[in-house]
Amino acid sequence: MRHLAYVGVLAFCVLGTLPLEAVLGVRVYRQRRRLLLTLSPVAAVFLGWDLYAVAAGHWAFDRSQLLGVVLPGGLPLEEVLFFLVVPTAAVLSLEAVRRVTGWSLDGDP
Repeated sequence: MRHLAYVGVLAFCVLGTLPLEAVLGVRVYRQRRRLLLTLSPVAAVFLGWDLYAVAAGHWAFDRSQLLGVVLPGGLPLEEVLFFLVVPTAAVLSLEAVRRVTGWSLDGDP
C-alpha cells in the first residue's frame, strides 16, 4: 500500500475540497477556461523547475511511494498531478472564503 502514498494525499486534497464546490457552489469546476488559465502558468513553471532539478540530480522521488508511471523527463505521474490538484484546491478554498465572507478581490464587499 505504500505505493499509494502520494496519490492518496492528492485524492485527499480533491475529496477534501469537493464539498466547497458542491455545497457552497463556488463554481470553480464550472469555469474550466478560467481554471485552465490559472493553472497553466503555475504548472508550467513548477514542472519546468522539477524537470531541471531531476535532470541535474538535485531532486528525486521515493519510488516506493509512487504508482510507477514515469513520464518523459523522469517525472512521476503523481508529481504532475500535484501541480494541478494543489493549486485547484487553493483556488477552491479562496473562492469558498469569498463566498462565505462576501469578500471580493477588488476590495468591494
